[in-house]
Amino acid sequence: MALSVDTLAALAVDIQNGVRERDRFMQMIKGIHQALNCDATALLRYENQQFRPLATAGLAPDVMGRRFSLDAHPRLEAIARAGDVVRFPADNDLPDPYDGLIPEQGELHVHACVGMPLFAGQTLIGALTLDGMDAHQFDDYSDEELRVLASLTAGALNNALLVEQLEKPASSFMPQPVRPEERKEMQIVGESAPLAHLKKEIAAVAPSDLSVLIMGETGTGKELVAQAVHRLSHRAAQPLIYLNCAALPESVAESELFGHVKGAFTGAIHDRPGKFELADKGTLFLDEIGELPLSLQAKLLRVLQYGDLQRVGEDKALTVDVRIIAATNMDMRKAVTDGKFRADLYHRLSVFPLLVPPLHERRDDIVLLAGYFCEKCRIKFGLASIALSPAASALLEAASWPGNVRELEHAIYRAVIIAQAESRSGEILLLPQHFSLEGEASSGAALPLLATPQPVTSLADATRQFQYEYIKYAYENSGKVWAKTARQLALDPGNLHRLARKLGLK
Repeated sequence: MALSVDTLAALAVDIQNGVRERDRFMQMIKGIHQALNCDATALLRYENQQFRPLATAGLAPDVMGRRFSLDAHPRLEAIARAGDVVRFPADNDLPDPYDGLIPEQGELHVHACVGMPLFAGQTLIGALTLDGMDAHQFDDYSDEELRVLASLTAGALNNALLVEQLEKPASSFMPQPVRPEERKEMQIVGESAPLAHLKKEIAAVAPSDLSVLIMGETGTGKELVAQAVHRLSHRAAQPLIYLNCAALPESVAESELFGHVKGAFTGAIHDRPGKFELADKGTLFLDEIGELPLSLQAKLLRVLQYGDLQRVGEDKALTVDVRIIAATNMDMRKAVTDGKFRADLYHRLSVFPLLVPPLHERRDDIVLLAGYFCEKCRIKFGLASIALSPAASALLEAASWPGNVRELEHAIYRAVIIAQAESRSGEILLLPQHFSLEGEASSGAALPLLATPQPVTSLADATRQFQYEYIKYAYENSGKVWAKTARQLALDPGNLHRLARKLGLK
């Protein structure tokens, strides 16, 4: 059935109205997904040679955390380079990026695929993709109708991106160059409220030259925060130099920081610049700053105060212009109280502190991060697809993650390796039994359900069965106290009681 004028007009109104909504991108594609009877619809943002999902309908939740690089997804590369509507034949041998990621598709592969690049003037800003199980699902829509739809979506997307920019702090408006080596760097993935607050603070402090102290547990992504601060600063075109203070033997720490001249000590056979000189006009990231020897803290403070330093073995002072970003997983106030860290240096470094939330405080991001790491694994191992089952997603969301994002990444990699050994094809479906998680939620032991899953008739039944067994397990291991069970599962007590009654546990 072709798109009538009335349908296009209604879609135009829906798409433009979505720009003003808080969940603007989802509002933009909702009408398209319904009007064209798609099995899966995605609005993608194009940046740095990859597509980033802004909103999806009919796709697994973890898709929102994935990043689809052009060099790993030939269909998306074809859409990016086409400049017009692209229809992929049902027998096209290019792998579909959404195979295995449409929950209702089962063992079937996507058969109908249409891609529309979205432009602002001559600049590619995104893509709209339509997918269906029926090979002829979109045959009734002419290319001209789809071009009109793409034009409407492109205009709304451009407006929505402008609105997002206007909602950011005024200091973050400076356009920043993206260096080639930064194109493939890891990103801060997530949409939870704690992460949104952190991103807002990053955008506020980055354009200034203030020192920044990043605090957070091990594995939360402090280095990614440092990269983001540097990338959004006016120093973005200059180097970001990294130094791990915990890995510095005291005997060479001063030379690493400030450099040395030939003959300054045994083994100094030539002049060598230190990290401060290498970071001149740029940013120096001092990771694990709490481990820096006390003997060097006074010298570091002098550089921060006056901008001058001396190489080991040299009397002449050098002047540097360096922004300091430091990171630690220590309680710095306690370190100061215990005499392990200088109070004046702490106050100098913590002009603008950033607290990176642990993963258990941003549970809404767990499935998105899992999707991000699944896509990284897919590329690394050369697999056709990696999908998370609903039961596996529920397991990941319930775990306590004492090792934070890093632990989640390693768990995904291990699960993929285990699942790959069981699969004869390159299509991987991660199930709960592929994971062996430690921590409060799992108590280091596997549930009977995870070890020997019972036969079910549908994914909905599998999810219900998993929830029943998992909540029952947590309840029994919390002394049969519902309030403690709710804390262990990071659930609102009222929601847990309602779910328990629904599952027949109460």
